[in-house]
Amino acid sequence: MNRSAYLTTGLAIKALSRLSKANIVIHGEENIPAHPTIFVINHFTRLETLLLPASIYNLTDVPVWSLADASLFKGGLEKFFDLVGVVSTADPKRDELIVKSLLNGEANWIIFPEGRMVKTKKIISKGKFMIDSPGGVHEPHTGAAALALRAELYRRYLLSLAEENSPKLHPILEYLGFETADDIVRRATRIVPVNLTYYPIRAIENIASSMAEKLVRDLSERMVEEIMTEGTMLLSGVDLDMRFGPAIEIEKLLDPEWLRKAGEEKALHGYTVSGELKKKMRGTAYNVMQQYMRDIYAMTTVNHEHLFASFLRICPFERIKERDFRRRVFFAASLIRDRGVEDHDFYLHKSMEESQIHLLTDDRFSKYENFIQLAEEKGVVQRKNGCLFRDGTKLSIPLNYHQGRIDNPIEIMANEVEPLGRLQKLIRSFAWQPDFLLKILLVRYLLEKERQRYRRVCSSRDPGEGRRFGCLGKPFLLPAFRRRKGIVLVHSYLSVPEEVKALAVWLRRKGYWVYAPRLPGHGTSPEDLAARKYQEWLDSVERGYAIMDSVCDRVIVGGVAVGGSLALSLAVRIKEVAGVFAVCPPRTLKDYSTKFMPSLDVWDRMLNRLKGEGEQQFLDFTYGNSHVNYGKNPVAGVHQVGEFLDSMKKKYDAIAQPALIIQADENPVVDPAGARTLYDKLGSRKKEYCLLSFNRHVLVEGEDSHRVHRKISDFIEMI
Repeated sequence: MNRSAYLTTGLAIKALSRLSKANIVIHGEENIPAHPTIFVINHFTRLETLLLPASIYNLTDVPVWSLADASLFKGGLEKFFDLVGVVSTADPKRDELIVKSLLNGEANWIIFPEGRMVKTKKIISKGKFMIDSPGGVHEPHTGAAALALRAELYRRYLLSLAEENSPKLHPILEYLGFETADDIVRRATRIVPVNLTYYPIRAIENIASSMAEKLVRDLSERMVEEIMTEGTMLLSGVDLDMRFGPAIEIEKLLDPEWLRKAGEEKALHGYTVSGELKKKMRGTAYNVMQQYMRDIYAMTTVNHEHLFASFLRICPFERIKERDFRRRVFFAASLIRDRGVEDHDFYLHKSMEESQIHLLTDDRFSKYENFIQLAEEKGVVQRKNGCLFRDGTKLSIPLNYHQGRIDNPIEIMANEVEPLGRLQKLIRSFAWQPDFLLKILLVRYLLEKERQRYRRVCSSRDPGEGRRFGCLGKPFLLPAFRRRKGIVLVHSYLSVPEEVKALAVWLRRKGYWVYAPRLPGHGTSPEDLAARKYQEWLDSVERGYAIMDSVCDRVIVGGVAVGGSLALSLAVRIKEVAGVFAVCPPRTLKDYSTKFMPSLDVWDRMLNRLKGEGEQQFLDFTYGNSHVNYGKNPVAGVHQVGEFLDSMKKKYDAIAQPALIIQADENPVVDPAGARTLYDKLGSRKKEYCLLSFNRHVLVEGEDSHRVHRKISDFIEMI
């Protein structure tokens, strides 16, 4: 390695890392010690040899050198490696360089304990860490542990000689290339386990492979595979979670007998130890290796690909209903999120830390669709009539070492989380769960989570006005005997689920299951509502849909006022919704009268003031039913209503389900003309607009509300 060129070439490494579109997220930076350190890291791509030294150097301000497989040192790459601090495993001075730099603190090291890239990510065999390679299966190398122990043995021995003013010290220091004992840093050696998890894993044709084919004739299978996989990661972008675990304190593992042996003649020769001493240290090195291997893979960052791939492999059936498959993955992902965020049982990709309801509803982040498309391309599954037909052989046959990342990335995804025993147990339990039992457990889980959310927000805030709602603010489920149709009923803005209770009871008597979700910020306090975003309301309605979808064959959604608009939004995004109805829905914020909000010019001034002051502001709301409505209307809440309605303006024509719009001809809060315009924009072939003679806004409770109830139940019966 050319040390003199290392520092200047570091600039080139940094430039290369900037060219990469990889989004590197650092976790556990606090675990990096200010000690001479060997970072032991799982090895999947050649990129790690180039990008990791710069990333770790940025965190430590200490040069980082790395050890790489000798087979990589060919042609121009060998010269480049020589410049950037990469040492070949075949270098005769390898051990001397590592031990000496750990003694004087000149550099930290990166060592890959697997010995080479584990392209198949297969590192578990019969419960043990075993590395899959072209030459066969072998245990991880103990080299990092052995070198750390050796460096610390030398450090303790030399420092003890210095304390004793032993005449042996100077000749040994001179032989080792040190001038005085002050060149030996007092801080002990550490080994820090590091896990790298890439997401997503994709291997597709890219600009890098095209360039390589023009520059190099007769590319080997191995080179084509690496360019396609790693070029995709470099040029197309990938999330790379780099997670540092707690350091292993090597000095605590030294046996006092080793120090006594070190003083014997010929026990230490240069930077090597005698065969007898090496034999005594071998068992400890093996145990340290097992410890850091467990630590490395326990820190795997779980993502959606892991779950989908693992379920496909473990599932006992060749035919799987897509909705059943998504339901199982959703349930597992939700429990994993609970345990990862709340109990820290798992490390999660950022996309796993938020609500997973999209897996059951509209797949708006394309987690499911992207995975299934890849699985189809690789022949792992076929899709027919809402079912997946799994080719089990593609998930069990040994992978070609050099082609596996291209031919079968699904198996590699599943392999990566194989060491996570608790995760495997959880996935296996869901994969084998009978469908009917899974649905029961899922509904119980979702209902309990809704109750927990309400209890949590009520206990974390001064309930104020919300105290008077009592149990009226809780979501409720009304079961029926038949499971043919289920209804999701959404209350209006500023109200609570109790608002739709009379309609829910009517529909239950007609034989339908009914669930009324609570929109976040409601049934608690106006201050709580002021802090909410409309996306939270959408999520709540989606969770309600997921509950009904797990119980009933068909699901109809509907609501009052803004609740009706939220129901229409769900119908836009989830084509499986069987029908939708909305009672007095607003189309835009302009449809509201001054009973709900001030005139638009005053409203604009209030919004500007809200942005400038950053304080909560409230409007008096005296028109509503004091039994279920807030008496104060937060300006921030009205703004969210406006944002939501604006987001829906161009989406109504996407609603293809049967639809019913009900409006009051003398609605004092919302202009009836807006509901008619909304109706005209619906894309449904079967749609109905019903204008009833009422002089109030909320029609589902109060005098003559049975007329509205009957109209809605007749509509549902026709679906």
